[in-house]
Amino acid sequence: MYNNEEKRNDSSRRRFVADNRQNQNNNRYSSFSDRNNNDANEAKSHRPRFNRSVNNNRPLNRVKIEDEERAYSGERNFNRNNKVQRPKSANPNMKYSNRKQFEYNNREVDMNKPVRLNKYLANAGICSRREADDFIQAGVITVNGQVVTELGTKIMPTDKVMFHDQLVRTERKVYVLLNKPKNTITTTDDPEERNTVMNLVRNVCSERIYPVGRLDRNTTGVLLLTNDGDLAAKLTHPKYNKKKTYQAKLDKPLTDEDYQKVMDGIELDGEKIIPDDLQFIDEADHANIGLTIHSGQNRVVRRIFERIGYKVVKLDRTVFAGLTKKNLSRGKYRFLTPKEISMLKMGAFE
Repeated sequence: MYNNEEKRNDSSRRRFVADNRQNQNNNRYSSFSDRNNNDANEAKSHRPRFNRSVNNNRPLNRVKIEDEERAYSGERNFNRNNKVQRPKSANPNMKYSNRKQFEYNNREVDMNKPVRLNKYLANAGICSRREADDFIQAGVITVNGQVVTELGTKIMPTDKVMFHDQLVRTERKVYVLLNKPKNTITTTDDPEERNTVMNLVRNVCSERIYPVGRLDRNTTGVLLLTNDGDLAAKLTHPKYNKKKTYQAKLDKPLTDEDYQKVMDGIELDGEKIIPDDLQFIDEADHANIGLTIHSGQNRVVRRIFERIGYKVVKLDRTVFAGLTKKNLSRGKYRFLTPKEISMLKMGAFE
């Protein structure tokens, strides 16, 4: 049995050991925390600083760090709540990231080369070349103060052209790729007021664009719209032989005999249409085919199979002059990239 003195000594010794152990733990944890803080401060000091001046050198001190890269890449219109403002004229069915327009490089225009007046008016977005001829004959076009009524008149790009007393300015070039839906007319104007492709791209730009070529009302797929008349002519003229690829569903399976007839060529309007390729999309279902051709005849795919006793119940154009509808939903559109525009102008796409 411990006496009272021994109990007090033993209790003091236990408190001393406990206090000493607690101090050691505190020192260890404190050292660990300081080391972490020092590492964090050191890492923070070595963190690369972000350049906060973009385009107009305006400081972005109210923009969050995660938004700075978006601002630096050129995306503007930040408000105080760090949100991107959508343009009021933007089409709501299109994502903001796809709304960026790529303009035509006006330096490619030769200012010393004369151009036909109707072409000049069409390139300015006033009207089509055929409509321009009507305006010229009507006497509403003046060049350098003189009324011009003769068709085929050529002018210099530096001349002053007036249309109904308004100065005509050449516009930027716009290139829009649309995944055309069904029950849509490929025309700029329909007297019957049916749904047209122009309704789908109504707010895409302020310039007057028009479809390059045609797709039937019930044919879906790739359709290019632009105000670049020269490029449109190259893509649609037969001598350039631009490739088109279709996926078609027939009302019945295509037999081997009829397959060979198509590959040997089908004559339409005095022209023998020989496809570049004809394949079955599904070997178990010969009613679904893929067809690649260069012909630009009207309704050429439907007419080819009608000639040998088949009806095309579904037709979708997947490729046009190298352009595809990849990642583009039905009824949606996007602007061509600078690379795609350059490829089309150089004729690199088949």
